[in-house]
Amino acid sequence: MYKLCFYVPENHLEPVKQAVFNAGGGRVGNYQHCAWQVFGQGQFQPLPGSQPFIGTAGALERVDEWKVELVVADESIHQVVAALKAAHPYETPAFDVWRLSDMQF
Repeated sequence: MYKLCFYVPENHLEPVKQAVFNAGGGRVGNYQHCAWQVFGQGQFQPLPGSQPFIGTAGALERVDEWKVELVVADESIHQVVAALKAAHPYETPAFDVWRLSDMQF
């Protein structure tokens, strides 16, 4: 099992989540579309040669974004990350993937 975390602007929140869910993310036991999200502000500065969705090369940009976290089964992680990248508006989406322990309690 993995935990996937990504950041997305508000106007793309639902389409990106739906793409991730459709690829198999956010399934926990007998539940689907499971996620945790929080609103915040991100920042970045596009470098020369970039094609930013928001902002311009060389200028520091601050953007209101959603942070979304969900779990992904081992067999779906590659498809889920591919769906995230395909649906996300940013040239280089910010995301991380963490392998979770299979410890039994």
